[in-house]
Amino acid sequence: MILYLHGFRSSPRSFKARVMQERMTAAGRAGDLICPQLPASPKAAMELALLLAERHAPHNLAIVGSSLGGFYATWLAERLDVPAVLLNPSVDPLKNLEHHVGVTTSWHSDEPFEFKREYIDELAALKVARITRPERYFLIAATGDEVLDYRDMVSHYQGARQHVIQGSDHAISEFPQYVNEVLAFCQPDVDWSGAPR
Repeated sequence: MILYLHGFRSSPRSFKARVMQERMTAAGRAGDLICPQLPASPKAAMELALLLAERHAPHNLAIVGSSLGGFYATWLAERLDVPAVLLNPSVDPLKNLEHHVGVTTSWHSDEPFEFKREYIDELAALKVARITRPERYFLIAATGDEVLDYRDMVSHYQGARQHVIQGSDHAISEFPQYVNEVLAFCQPDVDWSGAPR
């Protein structure tokens, strides 16, 4: 099973989540992807993720996390001892999200949600100062990320498998080029090389 964790203000309808879903559906493995809508509260988001992990695949799970979802994926990977792919992950969202406290909307709907000040403390409780098993991780980082600094990612996941994309952007607009590589890391027993691009 693969648990996909979207980023801040995002949803299961995000571009990368849809690419994952389409590729897995084409390979006849649509049922292997879990992609929940995460609550704004980091504590509640991780409670949901742990519940889904336990319910679906406690011993056969990989996690893919994008942006803030990458921060969450790291905490989960350390806690559950499972592999994780990180797509332009937020290494220290405390400094990035401080100015987002208040009511905002998601990228994929006009539905308002509130990012409360107490959520900053919840994020702090999930911070992984140093990863313990670099081989557990696969980092995809874009030098052209306009939101986060790829050098922070490269440094934080030192020793992990890394694919640094020259240019691109925070959304990794060329993600269809990399999705087979992501899936092969998550499910190495499946031959993804023949999956359509």
